[in-house]
Amino acid sequence: MRYRDEPVTMSQTESSRADDAAGAGEPGAAGPSARARQSRTVFEARTALTGRIRVVDYKNERRLICSGDILSIYPLDGDWSKLEGEYWWHALVMGGLPARARVLLVGLGGGTQVHLLMRLARPRAMAVIERDPMIVGVACDWFGLRGLGGLEFLCGDAERVVPWLAQVGRRFDFVMEDAAYAAPPERGLPLAEALVELVAPGGRLVINRHRRGDGDAVAVRLRPRFREVSLRRVRRDGENVLICGVEPRPGAGP
Repeated sequence: MRYRDEPVTMSQTESSRADDAAGAGEPGAAGPSARARQSRTVFEARTALTGRIRVVDYKNERRLICSGDILSIYPLDGDWSKLEGEYWWHALVMGGLPARARVLLVGLGGGTQVHLLMRLARPRAMAVIERDPMIVGVACDWFGLRGLGGLEFLCGDAERVVPWLAQVGRRFDFVMEDAAYAAPPERGLPLAEALVELVAPGGRLVINRHRRGDGDAVAVRLRPRFREVSLRRVRRDGENVLICGVEPRPGAGP
């Protein structure tokens, strides 16, 4: 599989938009000028696949910001408990994690989910689909993935990699899809259905969607194919909706 961009590395500058994103979600957060004093852009690049990529240190957190959206948080002080209210954590606990799971993550970001999985479940194997090799490099260099080991990176579009995994017989006990969060239904629904084929007997499939997205439609498509399907909005004031399918039904095709 190809997907090798030649990224253009940009100067390490501050901007009000990055500062706004870096301080987003902070109770009583000050205005952009105050946030600028608390945040620092430590890396910046641009690729054809992702657009603008920024790594911003804000207080005790490192944040991956792509096109103005925060995709990952990495606690610089090592305190991962602060993420227990976020969707990354809820995605791992809402359906129960199988012991010593074989894990597939669709969409890497900075690897927040990888770190939480290592702490909560200690999976025996973990594969990650990420279309942009630059994102893989940023996650390894700036978000601590290089020191973890045991990760398999599959660089390519999920729409191509997922059918290939099914064709070669790969199966996983826990599958998390976070790549089509705000994608139109014509992309998100087929991807969700294709991932069912990769869930091992007794396994889990968790899908992250925007609250205004196709979450309800995804749940409808998954219910005939899993013993149990639940849908949860992470926070009343949040935008993440998680759909979890538990234990695929034998022979339940699309």
